[in-house]
Amino acid sequence: MAFNDVLESLGGVGCFQILHTILLLIPVAMLSCHNLLQNFTGAVPEHYCKLPSTNVLNNENKTHLMKQFTSLDQDQQPWRCVQFQKAKDLLLTSTSKAMEGKNIEYCKEGWTYDQSIFSSTIVTEWNLVCNQIPWRQVARSIYMTGVLLGALVFGTLADKLGRMEILTWSYLQMGIAGSCAAFLPTYDGYCAFRFLCGVASSAISVNSISLILEWMPKRGRTLAGNFFGFSYSVGQIVLASMAYLIRDWRWLQFAVSAPFLIFFIYSWWLPESARWLILRGDPHKALKHLRQAARINGKWTEGEKLTAEMLCSEMQKDIFIIRASHSVFDLVRTPAIRRMSFCLVLVWFSSNFAYYGLSMDLKNFGLSVFLAQALFGGVEMTAKVIVMLVMTFVGRRIMQFASLFLAGVMVLSYSFTPQEMLMVCTVLAVTGKAFLACSITCMYLYTGELYPTEIRQTGMGFSAMNARLGSAVASVLHLTGDFSATILPMLFGITPIIAGFFSCFLLETKDASLPDTINEVEYRHRDISLEEEEIENEKWINKIYLKEISL
Repeated sequence: MAFNDVLESLGGVGCFQILHTILLLIPVAMLSCHNLLQNFTGAVPEHYCKLPSTNVLNNENKTHLMKQFTSLDQDQQPWRCVQFQKAKDLLLTSTSKAMEGKNIEYCKEGWTYDQSIFSSTIVTEWNLVCNQIPWRQVARSIYMTGVLLGALVFGTLADKLGRMEILTWSYLQMGIAGSCAAFLPTYDGYCAFRFLCGVASSAISVNSISLILEWMPKRGRTLAGNFFGFSYSVGQIVLASMAYLIRDWRWLQFAVSAPFLIFFIYSWWLPESARWLILRGDPHKALKHLRQAARINGKWTEGEKLTAEMLCSEMQKDIFIIRASHSVFDLVRTPAIRRMSFCLVLVWFSSNFAYYGLSMDLKNFGLSVFLAQALFGGVEMTAKVIVMLVMTFVGRRIMQFASLFLAGVMVLSYSFTPQEMLMVCTVLAVTGKAFLACSITCMYLYTGELYPTEIRQTGMGFSAMNARLGSAVASVLHLTGDFSATILPMLFGITPIIAGFFSCFLLETKDASLPDTINEVEYRHRDISLEEEEIENEKWINKIYLKEISL
């Protein structure tokens, strides 16, 4: 029997699958908190130059002193980065002439920050303002670089060492590195441990979705894949709530990191992918996990009837083929996989490039940062319910194209809308980001169904690497500041539209069984029948067997 039939005979979408999926999705929700954390920990409060001896003056004297040492800008706010060298009463020139002359200086004594919203952020901690403000975005880019590296390294390792081995380690790394980043006294140390958080973040996301899909029968995959994206949106609301309650950046950083130590503890009881174990030549361990799933589903008898020989008999040819050839180069070695990988690279890069580009500066939408984050999460959750229905009844390819295309149209419309029309801009941006979230939800499920089991984690890791490259590029582009304020939204709108058209070249996977080998994917693209596939497999196995005999 096929592996999907094995899962169905042991209870299908039963208590085991539901519990297993929930335990894997809770960390994913907290993962979204880390990805968007710097919207709060890196917030830039109102600030102005720290004035001489403000610690010994009362409020009335402070106000008078501020008027003497600073002036108001065009927004009627005190100058943020410069002050008069001497009080106005001592200046012989007017204010305007003072600005043009040599009577102003950089804030030599530091800054005074408004603490009405946040008691502290990394900006106030290390004075990342004025000429130091690019370092705020550098910290975000370093985190995204870690996510990129984690997708590349851990994706390949998971196909060789196992999904749970990497996932368990990543929980531990995230918990320790995130907690350390919360209390390190230096900016360099903070960035280093945030980098490690990024590495773990990518491993958690790609391994979680693969484990969910590989333990879920065909009829439950769409629902499980959509709940993966749904949990990410829930995490955004959780982050907004936690940030509203915890206004100190160090304790907020610790609050979103410490739960991963709990996830690390219970992950020791989560089973490895039985499908992966069989293909890697360990059917007895797979049998143990399958019988455990059968007991939880109430299928004791069916579980006991299952044997290691039964599991191997149907997948023996796949095991033989996998043993012959397996490396990261398999992503580009054969025509169908190569074409598929190219299209997925564009889809993953564009979706995350635009999504994180819109997510990184919530202050641009004219709402409080807490409300904006909660609004984005709520709208995304609603949109993903619609996505779940469309993917169930229409399919993945149509949903992938439609979400990317509509997202691009919305973001492009936002880029051409005057900023004075704040409500219209906010609606367009929120709607565009919701469609991008739908695209990301779809592509996690879609990619997991397109790549075969033998290179699924390698493919997911490579795709996720390009996704994180997109988010890192978006973060770097934000360093350009006001210079690119009108150009960036256009880029965020054009790239998803281009990627949407390339997604049309991918195969539809609705109601299709998960492929296990590269050959199986190649046959599907060539539209070879089951009988022809068996003949081709026999030829391939005989060719490998003769080669081994000659050696």
